[in-house]
Amino acid sequence: MENEAVSKNFIEAEIDKDLAEGVYDTVHTRFPPEPNGYLHIGHAKSILLNYGLARKYNGKFNMRFDDTNPTKERIEFVDAIKRDIQWLGADWEDRLFFASDYFPQMYEAAVKLIKKGKAYVCDLTAEEIREYRGTLTEPGKNSPYRDRSTEENLELFENMKNGVYGDGEKVLRAKIDMASPNMNMRDPVIYRVAHMSHHNTKDQWCIYPMYDFAHPIEDAIEGITHSICTLEFEDHRPLYDWVVRELEYPHAPRQIEFAKLYLTNVVTGKRYIKKLVEDKIVDGWDDPRLVSIAALRRRGFTPESIRLFVELCGVSKSHSSVDYAMLEYCIREDLKMKRSRMMAVLDPIKLIIDNYPEGQVEYLDAANNLENEALGFRKIPFCRELYIEREDFMEEPPKKYFRLFPGNEVRLMHAYFVKCVSFVKDENGRVTEVHGTYDPETKAGSGFTGRKVKGTIHWVPAPCAVDAEVRLYDNLIDEEKGVYNEDGSMNINPNSLIVAHAKLEPALKDAEAYDSFQFVRNGFFCVDAKDSRPDALVFNRIVSLKSSFKLPK
Repeated sequence: MENEAVSKNFIEAEIDKDLAEGVYDTVHTRFPPEPNGYLHIGHAKSILLNYGLARKYNGKFNMRFDDTNPTKERIEFVDAIKRDIQWLGADWEDRLFFASDYFPQMYEAAVKLIKKGKAYVCDLTAEEIREYRGTLTEPGKNSPYRDRSTEENLELFENMKNGVYGDGEKVLRAKIDMASPNMNMRDPVIYRVAHMSHHNTKDQWCIYPMYDFAHPIEDAIEGITHSICTLEFEDHRPLYDWVVRELEYPHAPRQIEFAKLYLTNVVTGKRYIKKLVEDKIVDGWDDPRLVSIAALRRRGFTPESIRLFVELCGVSKSHSSVDYAMLEYCIREDLKMKRSRMMAVLDPIKLIIDNYPEGQVEYLDAANNLENEALGFRKIPFCRELYIEREDFMEEPPKKYFRLFPGNEVRLMHAYFVKCVSFVKDENGRVTEVHGTYDPETKAGSGFTGRKVKGTIHWVPAPCAVDAEVRLYDNLIDEEKGVYNEDGSMNINPNSLIVAHAKLEPALKDAEAYDSFQFVRNGFFCVDAKDSRPDALVFNRIVSLKSSFKLPK
């Protein structure tokens, strides 16, 4: 985290300088994902950075799909990305664009380069182009097709557009410098033949522009002033500037790079997530063990928590990794004052209060959140038979165990003192029931001061308890072994998902998708939006209650 703080505002400093020097009189940013997968937490940083800059400078923010590669792009991903960005709160207003909307302008731009002698049709295969390209220490060699006439190039490029050639048979390359120390400037391919149907333009085109050619054109057409991107595009910036300059756009956008957001022990690579999905290790791109934005939303993270996380990470030119625990810190900070603290028993065992009248039910007052009085109170039914956590009873407890054991007394949260008097086991020696007696003088809120107990446990009334499946998530990756093996396979944690069949207090029976609560002592939980039904609730644990993580000073 040391490097993150050094250059936190370096992009704002560059924008301030551009505005002061009159390079631009406004700020116009964009977020340009390729619709070939779901967005992840790293994309959230880019979205919020670009949108935040536009808001800070009273500028504009565009949403644009960089859909120039039909081999991997799908409408499913387009729709998912739009949902994610809207959920994060980035508002593109009426400025939703597709790179494919500009295919006619891109074609004309390529024709313009050919006419200027700055582009040529090349017949070399992809492998031959790599061989001719040279190395980091040796210059490349000119293609034998580099000096074709303008007329021949125009005819060949039109034939490419008209479907005369097969995939890979010909490409259009920029004519720059095969001896450039920057490999990206060694006559890069800017158009290729691909006989594929496109999600937006269908079968209108059989040639498609390369990203490095398309992207600066899109920015220039839309009037983008600052093209904010990640550090891997730094070496591509000379080509970005070359395209804008050679096509003579009047208002040239400026590319500025920042470091990507890396989280420890998580999978963010699209091809790895795709494999996890295809191999059914996870149940989709939104599986709560992933850190796609859709997965975080389904697990129960909030837009506010993601924004806090991105803000704490800062903006840097230096690569660094952030502990996943910091993301968990952010969701705890966001939820702790906003959510009701409810009782849920994840591993239930029955507690029978022998001296409580059979059939009697009384309703006890419980504060929804002791730290936030505005959340008010609720009534909890109390009766003779309750559920408690199995771990809250021990037949032979160790020292400093203050919960239920024979002869010991505890407080039932919001209710009474109860003393354990006996227990029942099944034929396998497993405890099935705990029996106790209560002291009616010790009702919570009564002001009783006669004696004290060291333990307080939560409970749920058995007759009206709500059955629910509770999913307890851990890291998908085995932390001790790292994310990837030498052969590229992933070290999957076999305990990344544990399912519990819980008993909940009746106030939770009407919980709906994305509703979240604190389950006392167990963590923050959210109703699963995918698998939960009113008659079969499913809760995802968002995060446990405590962590050793502390914000760096």
